[in-house]
Amino acid sequence: MAQELTQGGSERQLAEIARSLDRREFAPHVAVFRPGGIRFEELVAAGIPITIISVKSFGSPRILGAAWKFGQYLRRHRVRLVHSFDVPASVFAPFVARAIGTPVVLSSQRAFRGLAPRHLRPVLRLSDRVVDGIVVNCHALEKHLIDEYAVPASKIQLCYNGVDTLAFSPRAVARPSQLSDASLVVGVVCALRPEKDLLTLLKAFAIALSRESGLLLVVVGSGPVLPQLEQLRDALHLRNRCLFVPSATSVVDWLRAFDIFVLPSRTEALSNSLMEAMACGCAVIASDVGGNPELVEHGQRGLLFQPGDAEGLANMLLRLSADPQNRSRMAAAAREFIESRLTLPIAAARMGEIYRDFLSRKS
Repeated sequence: MAQELTQGGSERQLAEIARSLDRREFAPHVAVFRPGGIRFEELVAAGIPITIISVKSFGSPRILGAAWKFGQYLRRHRVRLVHSFDVPASVFAPFVARAIGTPVVLSSQRAFRGLAPRHLRPVLRLSDRVVDGIVVNCHALEKHLIDEYAVPASKIQLCYNGVDTLAFSPRAVARPSQLSDASLVVGVVCALRPEKDLLTLLKAFAIALSRESGLLLVVVGSGPVLPQLEQLRDALHLRNRCLFVPSATSVVDWLRAFDIFVLPSRTEALSNSLMEAMACGCAVIASDVGGNPELVEHGQRGLLFQPGDAEGLANMLLRLSADPQNRSRMAAAAREFIESRLTLPIAAARMGEIYRDFLSRKS
């Protein structure tokens, strides 16, 4: 279950896991609060049943009707395992599933809880006690739950995100015309939210551009901080060297056009965008936070910098710009790491293993 099935990382992982589970063992159903979205359409096309449990506010009396509807659905289809994939679902589904006696109830922690709405955090603590297990997508979140929320280590299960390495792969393509005069393209694909700290990226790029005039920056995404980013771009005189591209259904062509992918977040779990950039053969630079170091081994599969350090990031941009051989070496190592450890089949097999283990305990 998730709040919706749009373009977010959790929604993508839910849809891809549901489609990839071994049908000889599992018959997945999906529940959402809101209909529509690209992942919704993908699941319908894959023949996976989707039920809409309309929840607009957890404070509304209608929540009781939604809970009744969800419980009846679980009973009618004899559902043996319920797994909530995001925060809104995790403050709803586990309680209903436990109340009607569903054998296995799991939740997910796919981001640091500081990003969750403040009024839902106490409910998440209660949910931690209700569920049989919590699935995390990186060791950083495992440590977060143990150290800050006193979740028993035995309750936490690790399942890294998976990448579709057929869709996200290196390929020589003609760059968009907007990039034709760039000697080297620096890019990022992410939601334009404060925690992504794209202001530091713009400042670092301005420093690097003052020393290497052929650079060009591309920011692909949409979100609330776009006006602030545009204002800083103009203040730093980057209008002709910084391109903003709205969110698109497919970002793979942009990733293939990047020489260097930068993720400057101040908080991050396991970034799908970073993994996809690595799969597409980009040299990557990421902030040394959360799950980033689990993907980027500094000096081997890319470079890590301290969050908020624009000067340090600028130096890394210049370092990779001046050394194409090292850039290619790191990009190849990053691609191999994704292909060998973080593909969709590997993620689906691991999730299936988690489900199988919990079901066997309750059999």
